[in-house]
Amino acid sequence: MLLGMLLVLSAGLAQAVPAPVWVLSVEGVIGPASADYLVRGLARAAERGAQLVVLRIDTPGGLDSSMRDIIKAILASPVPVASYVAPSGARAASAGTYIIYASHVAAMAPGTNLGAATPVAVGGAPGGPPQQPSPEGEQAQKPDDAMTRKQVNDAAAYIRGLAQLRGRNAEWAEQAVREAVSLAAEEALKLKVIDYLATDLPGLLAQLDGKTLQAAAGPRSLATAGAPLEAHQPDWRTRILSVITNPSVALVLMMIGIYGLIFEFSSPGTGIGGVMGGICLILGLYALQLLPVNYAGVALILLGLVCMAAEAFLPSFGVLGFGGIAAFVFGALILIDTEVPGFGIPLSVILVTAAASAALMLAILGMALRARRQRQVAGDAGLVGSLARVDALENDPRQGWVSLQGERWQVRSGEPLQVGQRVQVLARDGLTLRVSPDREVEP
Repeated sequence: MLLGMLLVLSAGLAQAVPAPVWVLSVEGVIGPASADYLVRGLARAAERGAQLVVLRIDTPGGLDSSMRDIIKAILASPVPVASYVAPSGARAASAGTYIIYASHVAAMAPGTNLGAATPVAVGGAPGGPPQQPSPEGEQAQKPDDAMTRKQVNDAAAYIRGLAQLRGRNAEWAEQAVREAVSLAAEEALKLKVIDYLATDLPGLLAQLDGKTLQAAAGPRSLATAGAPLEAHQPDWRTRILSVITNPSVALVLMMIGIYGLIFEFSSPGTGIGGVMGGICLILGLYALQLLPVNYAGVALILLGLVCMAAEAFLPSFGVLGFGGIAAFVFGALILIDTEVPGFGIPLSVILVTAAASAALMLAILGMALRARRQRQVAGDAGLVGSLARVDALENDPRQGWVSLQGERWQVRSGEPLQVGQRVQVLARDGLTLRVSPDREVEP
């Protein structure tokens, strides 16, 4: 009977403890790494029975493709998602605004802001002047203006659809896209852009307690008062992906990869250069395929790498090497096909990388020139002028045998020779060396 009472008591305590609330952080520029982190985090939260996922947001924006991956995961999540712009001083600009509108709950802390959702690649930097439409009577349009209008209209329709889905202010959302306007937290609450204003996370959870939200799996009732919080920071995979998807790091990885392969092919046997070079080259190419790249830039970079590798093996006296450096620099300048902050390659990185490549090419060219001026040490040129000692004589004292360069040669001289005498090679006649006694006095 005591065992039955304990089982009933433990069941009652289990029912009294609410399901946990997961907290995920969205900090910095939104890219492939943050998208992977949030998509996997939402999936794990559903598997482990979380009742709510809170996205703590502080971002200046990010890539459109990564933003759409996050929004798809939010819309398909069986667990309600609350986006919370915090702490004070944080912002949810550009891509962050779309995520706010896609979430089941939108909240902000005092002193935060959101907006400036104009696509950066076509509308300039966030907060910049919006693109003005052409007069209706104007017949000719520049291709860039037409593409700009298409992308802005697509982004406006996308955020308007999210606003209508969540019952938020669709007019202001479209204005944030077309005119790049922003709102402070208090104004956003008045205009029904967000749902709640909370100074901290416990305050937000207290306001959400007892609410019912419509998730992808159906309505979900929240019991967030006193619910345990589980903060899940980016794991090692996300941190590594965040590092290698930095365009500058991807570019440097490709350079290290090609230098490692050059070292391995020029002096095979160690394997270190080949293994490390192959790993770095594959990581660099993997990072580039996750980023919005210009394929003309990728082609120029690959052409430059091939030319620099060929310079180490072909006698072009710097033509291939410095041509490859020029192709690499131009490719790096046009590589990233977006103006989103945080995804450009600084000019200093390009110049330093090009300077290192030029130094390597000069070193290779210098070694080639020094090798060209050196005396040959192989074949007839390596034998003529060599000194050796007579090991043995034949019946004719002008003929004998010497050991030279690890081989045993028959020698013939115009003068009589003696065993142990030092001779100098004059020429080679087939398998016989013509020699003459060395006239220098030995110490």
